[in-house]
Amino acid sequence: MSSSPSIAPVESVGVTPSAVRRIAEILSQEPPESLLRVSVEGGGCSGFQYRFDITRQREADDTIIAEGGATVAIDPVSLEYMSGSYIDFVDDLIGASFKITNPHATASCGCGTSFAL
Repeated sequence: MSSSPSIAPVESVGVTPSAVRRIAEILSQEPPESLLRVSVEGGGCSGFQYRFDITRQREADDTIIAEGGATVAIDPVSLEYMSGSYIDFVDDLIGASFKITNPHATASCGCGTSFAL
C-alpha cells in the first residue's frame, strides 16, 4: 500500500528563486510528471556528493518540494544530510550549476558537488 509523498516543510530544504526558475525550465522540456531528484551519495573528493537526476519516479517516502513549476524529490536518507540546506542555481564566470549550501557540511571541495560531515 503506497501513501502519498510528504510535502517538505519550509525549514527542511529551501529552493532559491533562481533554482526554481532553472528547474522549471529544465522540466518544461521533459515528459509530464517529471521532477528533479536530489540525493546524497558516498563518494566525491570530500566523502559525500550530491546527485541530480531527472526522473518520473516518485517514492512513497519522498519529500516533495513543488514551487513555480519546479518539483524536487528528496529521499529520507538524503533529507537527513540535507536538512536546513538551500538549493541554488549559480551562473557566473566559471559556469552555471546547481549549488547546495548545507549547514551540516564541515568541508567541501572546489567543484561544489561534494562535502564532508
